[in-house]
Amino acid sequence: MNMEDLEAQGMKKMSNIYESAANTLGIFNSPCLTKVELRVACKGISDRDALSKPDPCVILKMQSHGQWFEETTNRRTASKLPDVHTQVDRTEVIRTCINPVYSKLFTVDFYFEEVQRLRFEVHDISSTHNGLKEADFLGGMECTLGQIVSQRKLSKSLLKHGNTAGKSSITVIAEELSGNDDYVELAFNARKLDDKDFFSKSDPFLEIFRMNDDATQQLVHRTEVVMNNLSPAWKSFKVSVNSLCSGDPDRRLKCIVWDWDSNGKHDFIGEFTSTFKEMRGAMEGKQIHKMHSFLDYIMGGCQIQFTVAIDFTASNGDPRNSCSLHYIHPYQPNEYLKALVAVGEICQDYDSDKMFPAFGFGARIPPEYTVSHDFAINFNEDNPECAGIQGVVEAYQSCLPKLQLYGPTNIAPIIQKVAKSASEETNTKEASQYFILLILTDGVITDMADTREAIVHASHLPMSVIIVGVGNADFSDMQMLDGDDGILRSPKGEPVLRDIVQFVPFRNFKHASPAALAKSVLAEVPNQVVDYYNGKGIKPKCSSEMYESSRTLAP
Repeated sequence: MNMEDLEAQGMKKMSNIYESAANTLGIFNSPCLTKVELRVACKGISDRDALSKPDPCVILKMQSHGQWFEETTNRRTASKLPDVHTQVDRTEVIRTCINPVYSKLFTVDFYFEEVQRLRFEVHDISSTHNGLKEADFLGGMECTLGQIVSQRKLSKSLLKHGNTAGKSSITVIAEELSGNDDYVELAFNARKLDDKDFFSKSDPFLEIFRMNDDATQQLVHRTEVVMNNLSPAWKSFKVSVNSLCSGDPDRRLKCIVWDWDSNGKHDFIGEFTSTFKEMRGAMEGKQIHKMHSFLDYIMGGCQIQFTVAIDFTASNGDPRNSCSLHYIHPYQPNEYLKALVAVGEICQDYDSDKMFPAFGFGARIPPEYTVSHDFAINFNEDNPECAGIQGVVEAYQSCLPKLQLYGPTNIAPIIQKVAKSASEETNTKEASQYFILLILTDGVITDMADTREAIVHASHLPMSVIIVGVGNADFSDMQMLDGDDGILRSPKGEPVLRDIVQFVPFRNFKHASPAALAKSVLAEVPNQVVDYYNGKGIKPKCSSEMYESSRTLAP
């Protein structure tokens, strides 16, 4: 069924240039890195009718080219026909409930190198039908998939029509799906259950909870209600091993049987605990081993520390001249801004404080107007951080009139500066912070030997370097920094420990969306993160606190 899409609101206000660059971001087809399961729960949902409780369900939509489409829509089809809608994918309806916890999972493809915008909508489905056409809209929430996986559990207010927030909220929990084939089919039945009803037999349903390491419990599955039956046989169901027991066959599972009541106050019948191993009986000596993935580290609390460095050498041209690479057009962003926003929009979702250090190199800076190759573009050397990507854009625009573009093009100092911070992080022996340095430059660097030395040193640290060549210069000599075609070595012959540099000329993406640039330069980052921590034998930090499921909810 088609529904009029609600206009996306509530996003932070951006400058014209920032908005122009950011709005060109879209969804592109690429091999899926991994799949993520999203669990949904709501609190404090209110019905339009104050005398009754709602029958809520949640639908999930994804955005492509400014259009919202349902989660089940094929990505390739949707990218070509964004206004085509198929059957809405949604959770089950939970009757007479203001604090629903849903057993239905949304499975979505995760792409680190893309901005994947999601919208969760809560609707009150009448008991007389399951359609959305006549359903009451109770609230919506928009976010990106990156925001969810970086926090693992994201809670936000539900916004109603007019972008007004009430007391209701929605919580989304992300878990990585370890493998497409790791599924198990389970079937449960019971015998001689207690009768909790006076004039009929109990109406039993079963809930299965996974016991987490932090002593909380996570709803895995809720069966259907079998009416008027003390020896029910519930329908079999399939569930991923990751969802059931986090890949650990010895993890405790709690199973609770309830007698369903139409008012939502269900009667407790009984419970038992077990494990996946016990359910399967003999495991035939096989064990399930979970390999640490990029999302394991991100969901475990690892932050992506994003830093940008901008070339302010004289070869860029006078910023007051429209031919300059630094020329600020009122509505059309230059290549520096396009690249900055495209990459920064991705990385910002994985940094909780959204404060980004921004530096410049190759300019004479006030007040002495001496040449610097690692100055803060906000001119605050003690605190070079800018508030959000928009803050970086504003600092860039503000500093241009105050600088004297000069030279040479030396990038080793800025690599060494970020490497110093990354080196301090290694003392923690934890997967807490991984550093990404984005260097935007208009020409071939002049300190190649020092840069090679700095990169070899940085390859031993939790750090990656992305270099985007802006303008029409000959960047052929820069390709040697990218280890794709061979092993980069320092002037002394020491090889890099791992490939951490990605170089691309912006002109290769001049006629494509900046999102295509971001995909190209960021696609290798997840593997670089995993390679570093696995090489050091560093496991992900403890998972964040999981959402504790309520016992008072029903199908």
